[in-house]
Amino acid sequence: MKKIAVLTSGGDAPGMNAAVRAVVRKAIYEGLEVAGVFNGYQGLIEGKVESLQLGSVGDIIQRGGTMLRSARSAEFKTKDGQAKAIEQLKKNDIEGLVVIGGDGSFRGAWELTKAGIPCVCVPATIDNDINGTDFTIGFDTALNTVIDAIDKIRDTATSHERMFIIEVMGRDAGDLALWSGLAGGAETILVPEEKYNIDTIVERLKSGTGRGKKHSIIVVAEGVMSGSELASLLIEQAGIETRVSVLGHIQRGGSPSARDRVIASQFGARAVEVLMQGSGGFAIGMRNHELIEYELQEVFVKSEEKDMSMYELSKELSI
Repeated sequence: MKKIAVLTSGGDAPGMNAAVRAVVRKAIYEGLEVAGVFNGYQGLIEGKVESLQLGSVGDIIQRGGTMLRSARSAEFKTKDGQAKAIEQLKKNDIEGLVVIGGDGSFRGAWELTKAGIPCVCVPATIDNDINGTDFTIGFDTALNTVIDAIDKIRDTATSHERMFIIEVMGRDAGDLALWSGLAGGAETILVPEEKYNIDTIVERLKSGTGRGKKHSIIVVAEGVMSGSELASLLIEQAGIETRVSVLGHIQRGGSPSARDRVIASQFGARAVEVLMQGSGGFAIGMRNHELIEYELQEVFVKSEEKDMSMYELSKELSI
């Protein structure tokens, strides 16, 4: 293999730039040419491919977002769109591709791999929802952003003796809500993996009020319901008034944490090593603090029931 490319796709995540830097510099260190694909799969279809050098990725390890930019592509989901992408890869003499992104990005990489273009995927999503790896790039940074917000909101909740609902990202996975809720001392946490009972929530809130508690924090993942919907339920069911804070896209931004920079560097470099072996259809990840590569199809298999011991712990500690 003489030339590879790297692209970022889907939602951006802090640490993507660190991963791009690692791919580029590891490839050059190993004597490979490397190109960057701008604007994800849509950019690949449109031929937005540029050669990258050592200096191209200088001074980006500390930057959030992605220098290659990102986009979602409906066209790439079609066979015609994939054919155009493959044509661009061949036109630019690209023999392998590193894809940095989430589940949808991985599925695109699998289609290219089946078509004869070896792809290795690097998990980058703040939701931490990629099967097969304990952690994804961006999760740690987003987690700390949410915790910082919870700490600030708690100051106001305490001062005004009010209940606050904090809505965080997490459509199908509640890791961001669960980890931040536990770390931030939230009294109630709602995640997609566990069915909620509004009566139980009300009972917990009233129990706290009964023992003299003047404020409470509720963290809800967007995949359960919106913060405003929960607020409406509480006022309708029990006359409990709350204030709602929706953190939104602030969770995706910011300079990546040290942890995200390190695992992004490790993931990116390992992806190049796997590609150099001529292998495609693999994902890079971390299990039990060890760097691994595993078959991409494992990502698409529905995960087993999640260990919810942390969720139970959060309830025990918030009595």
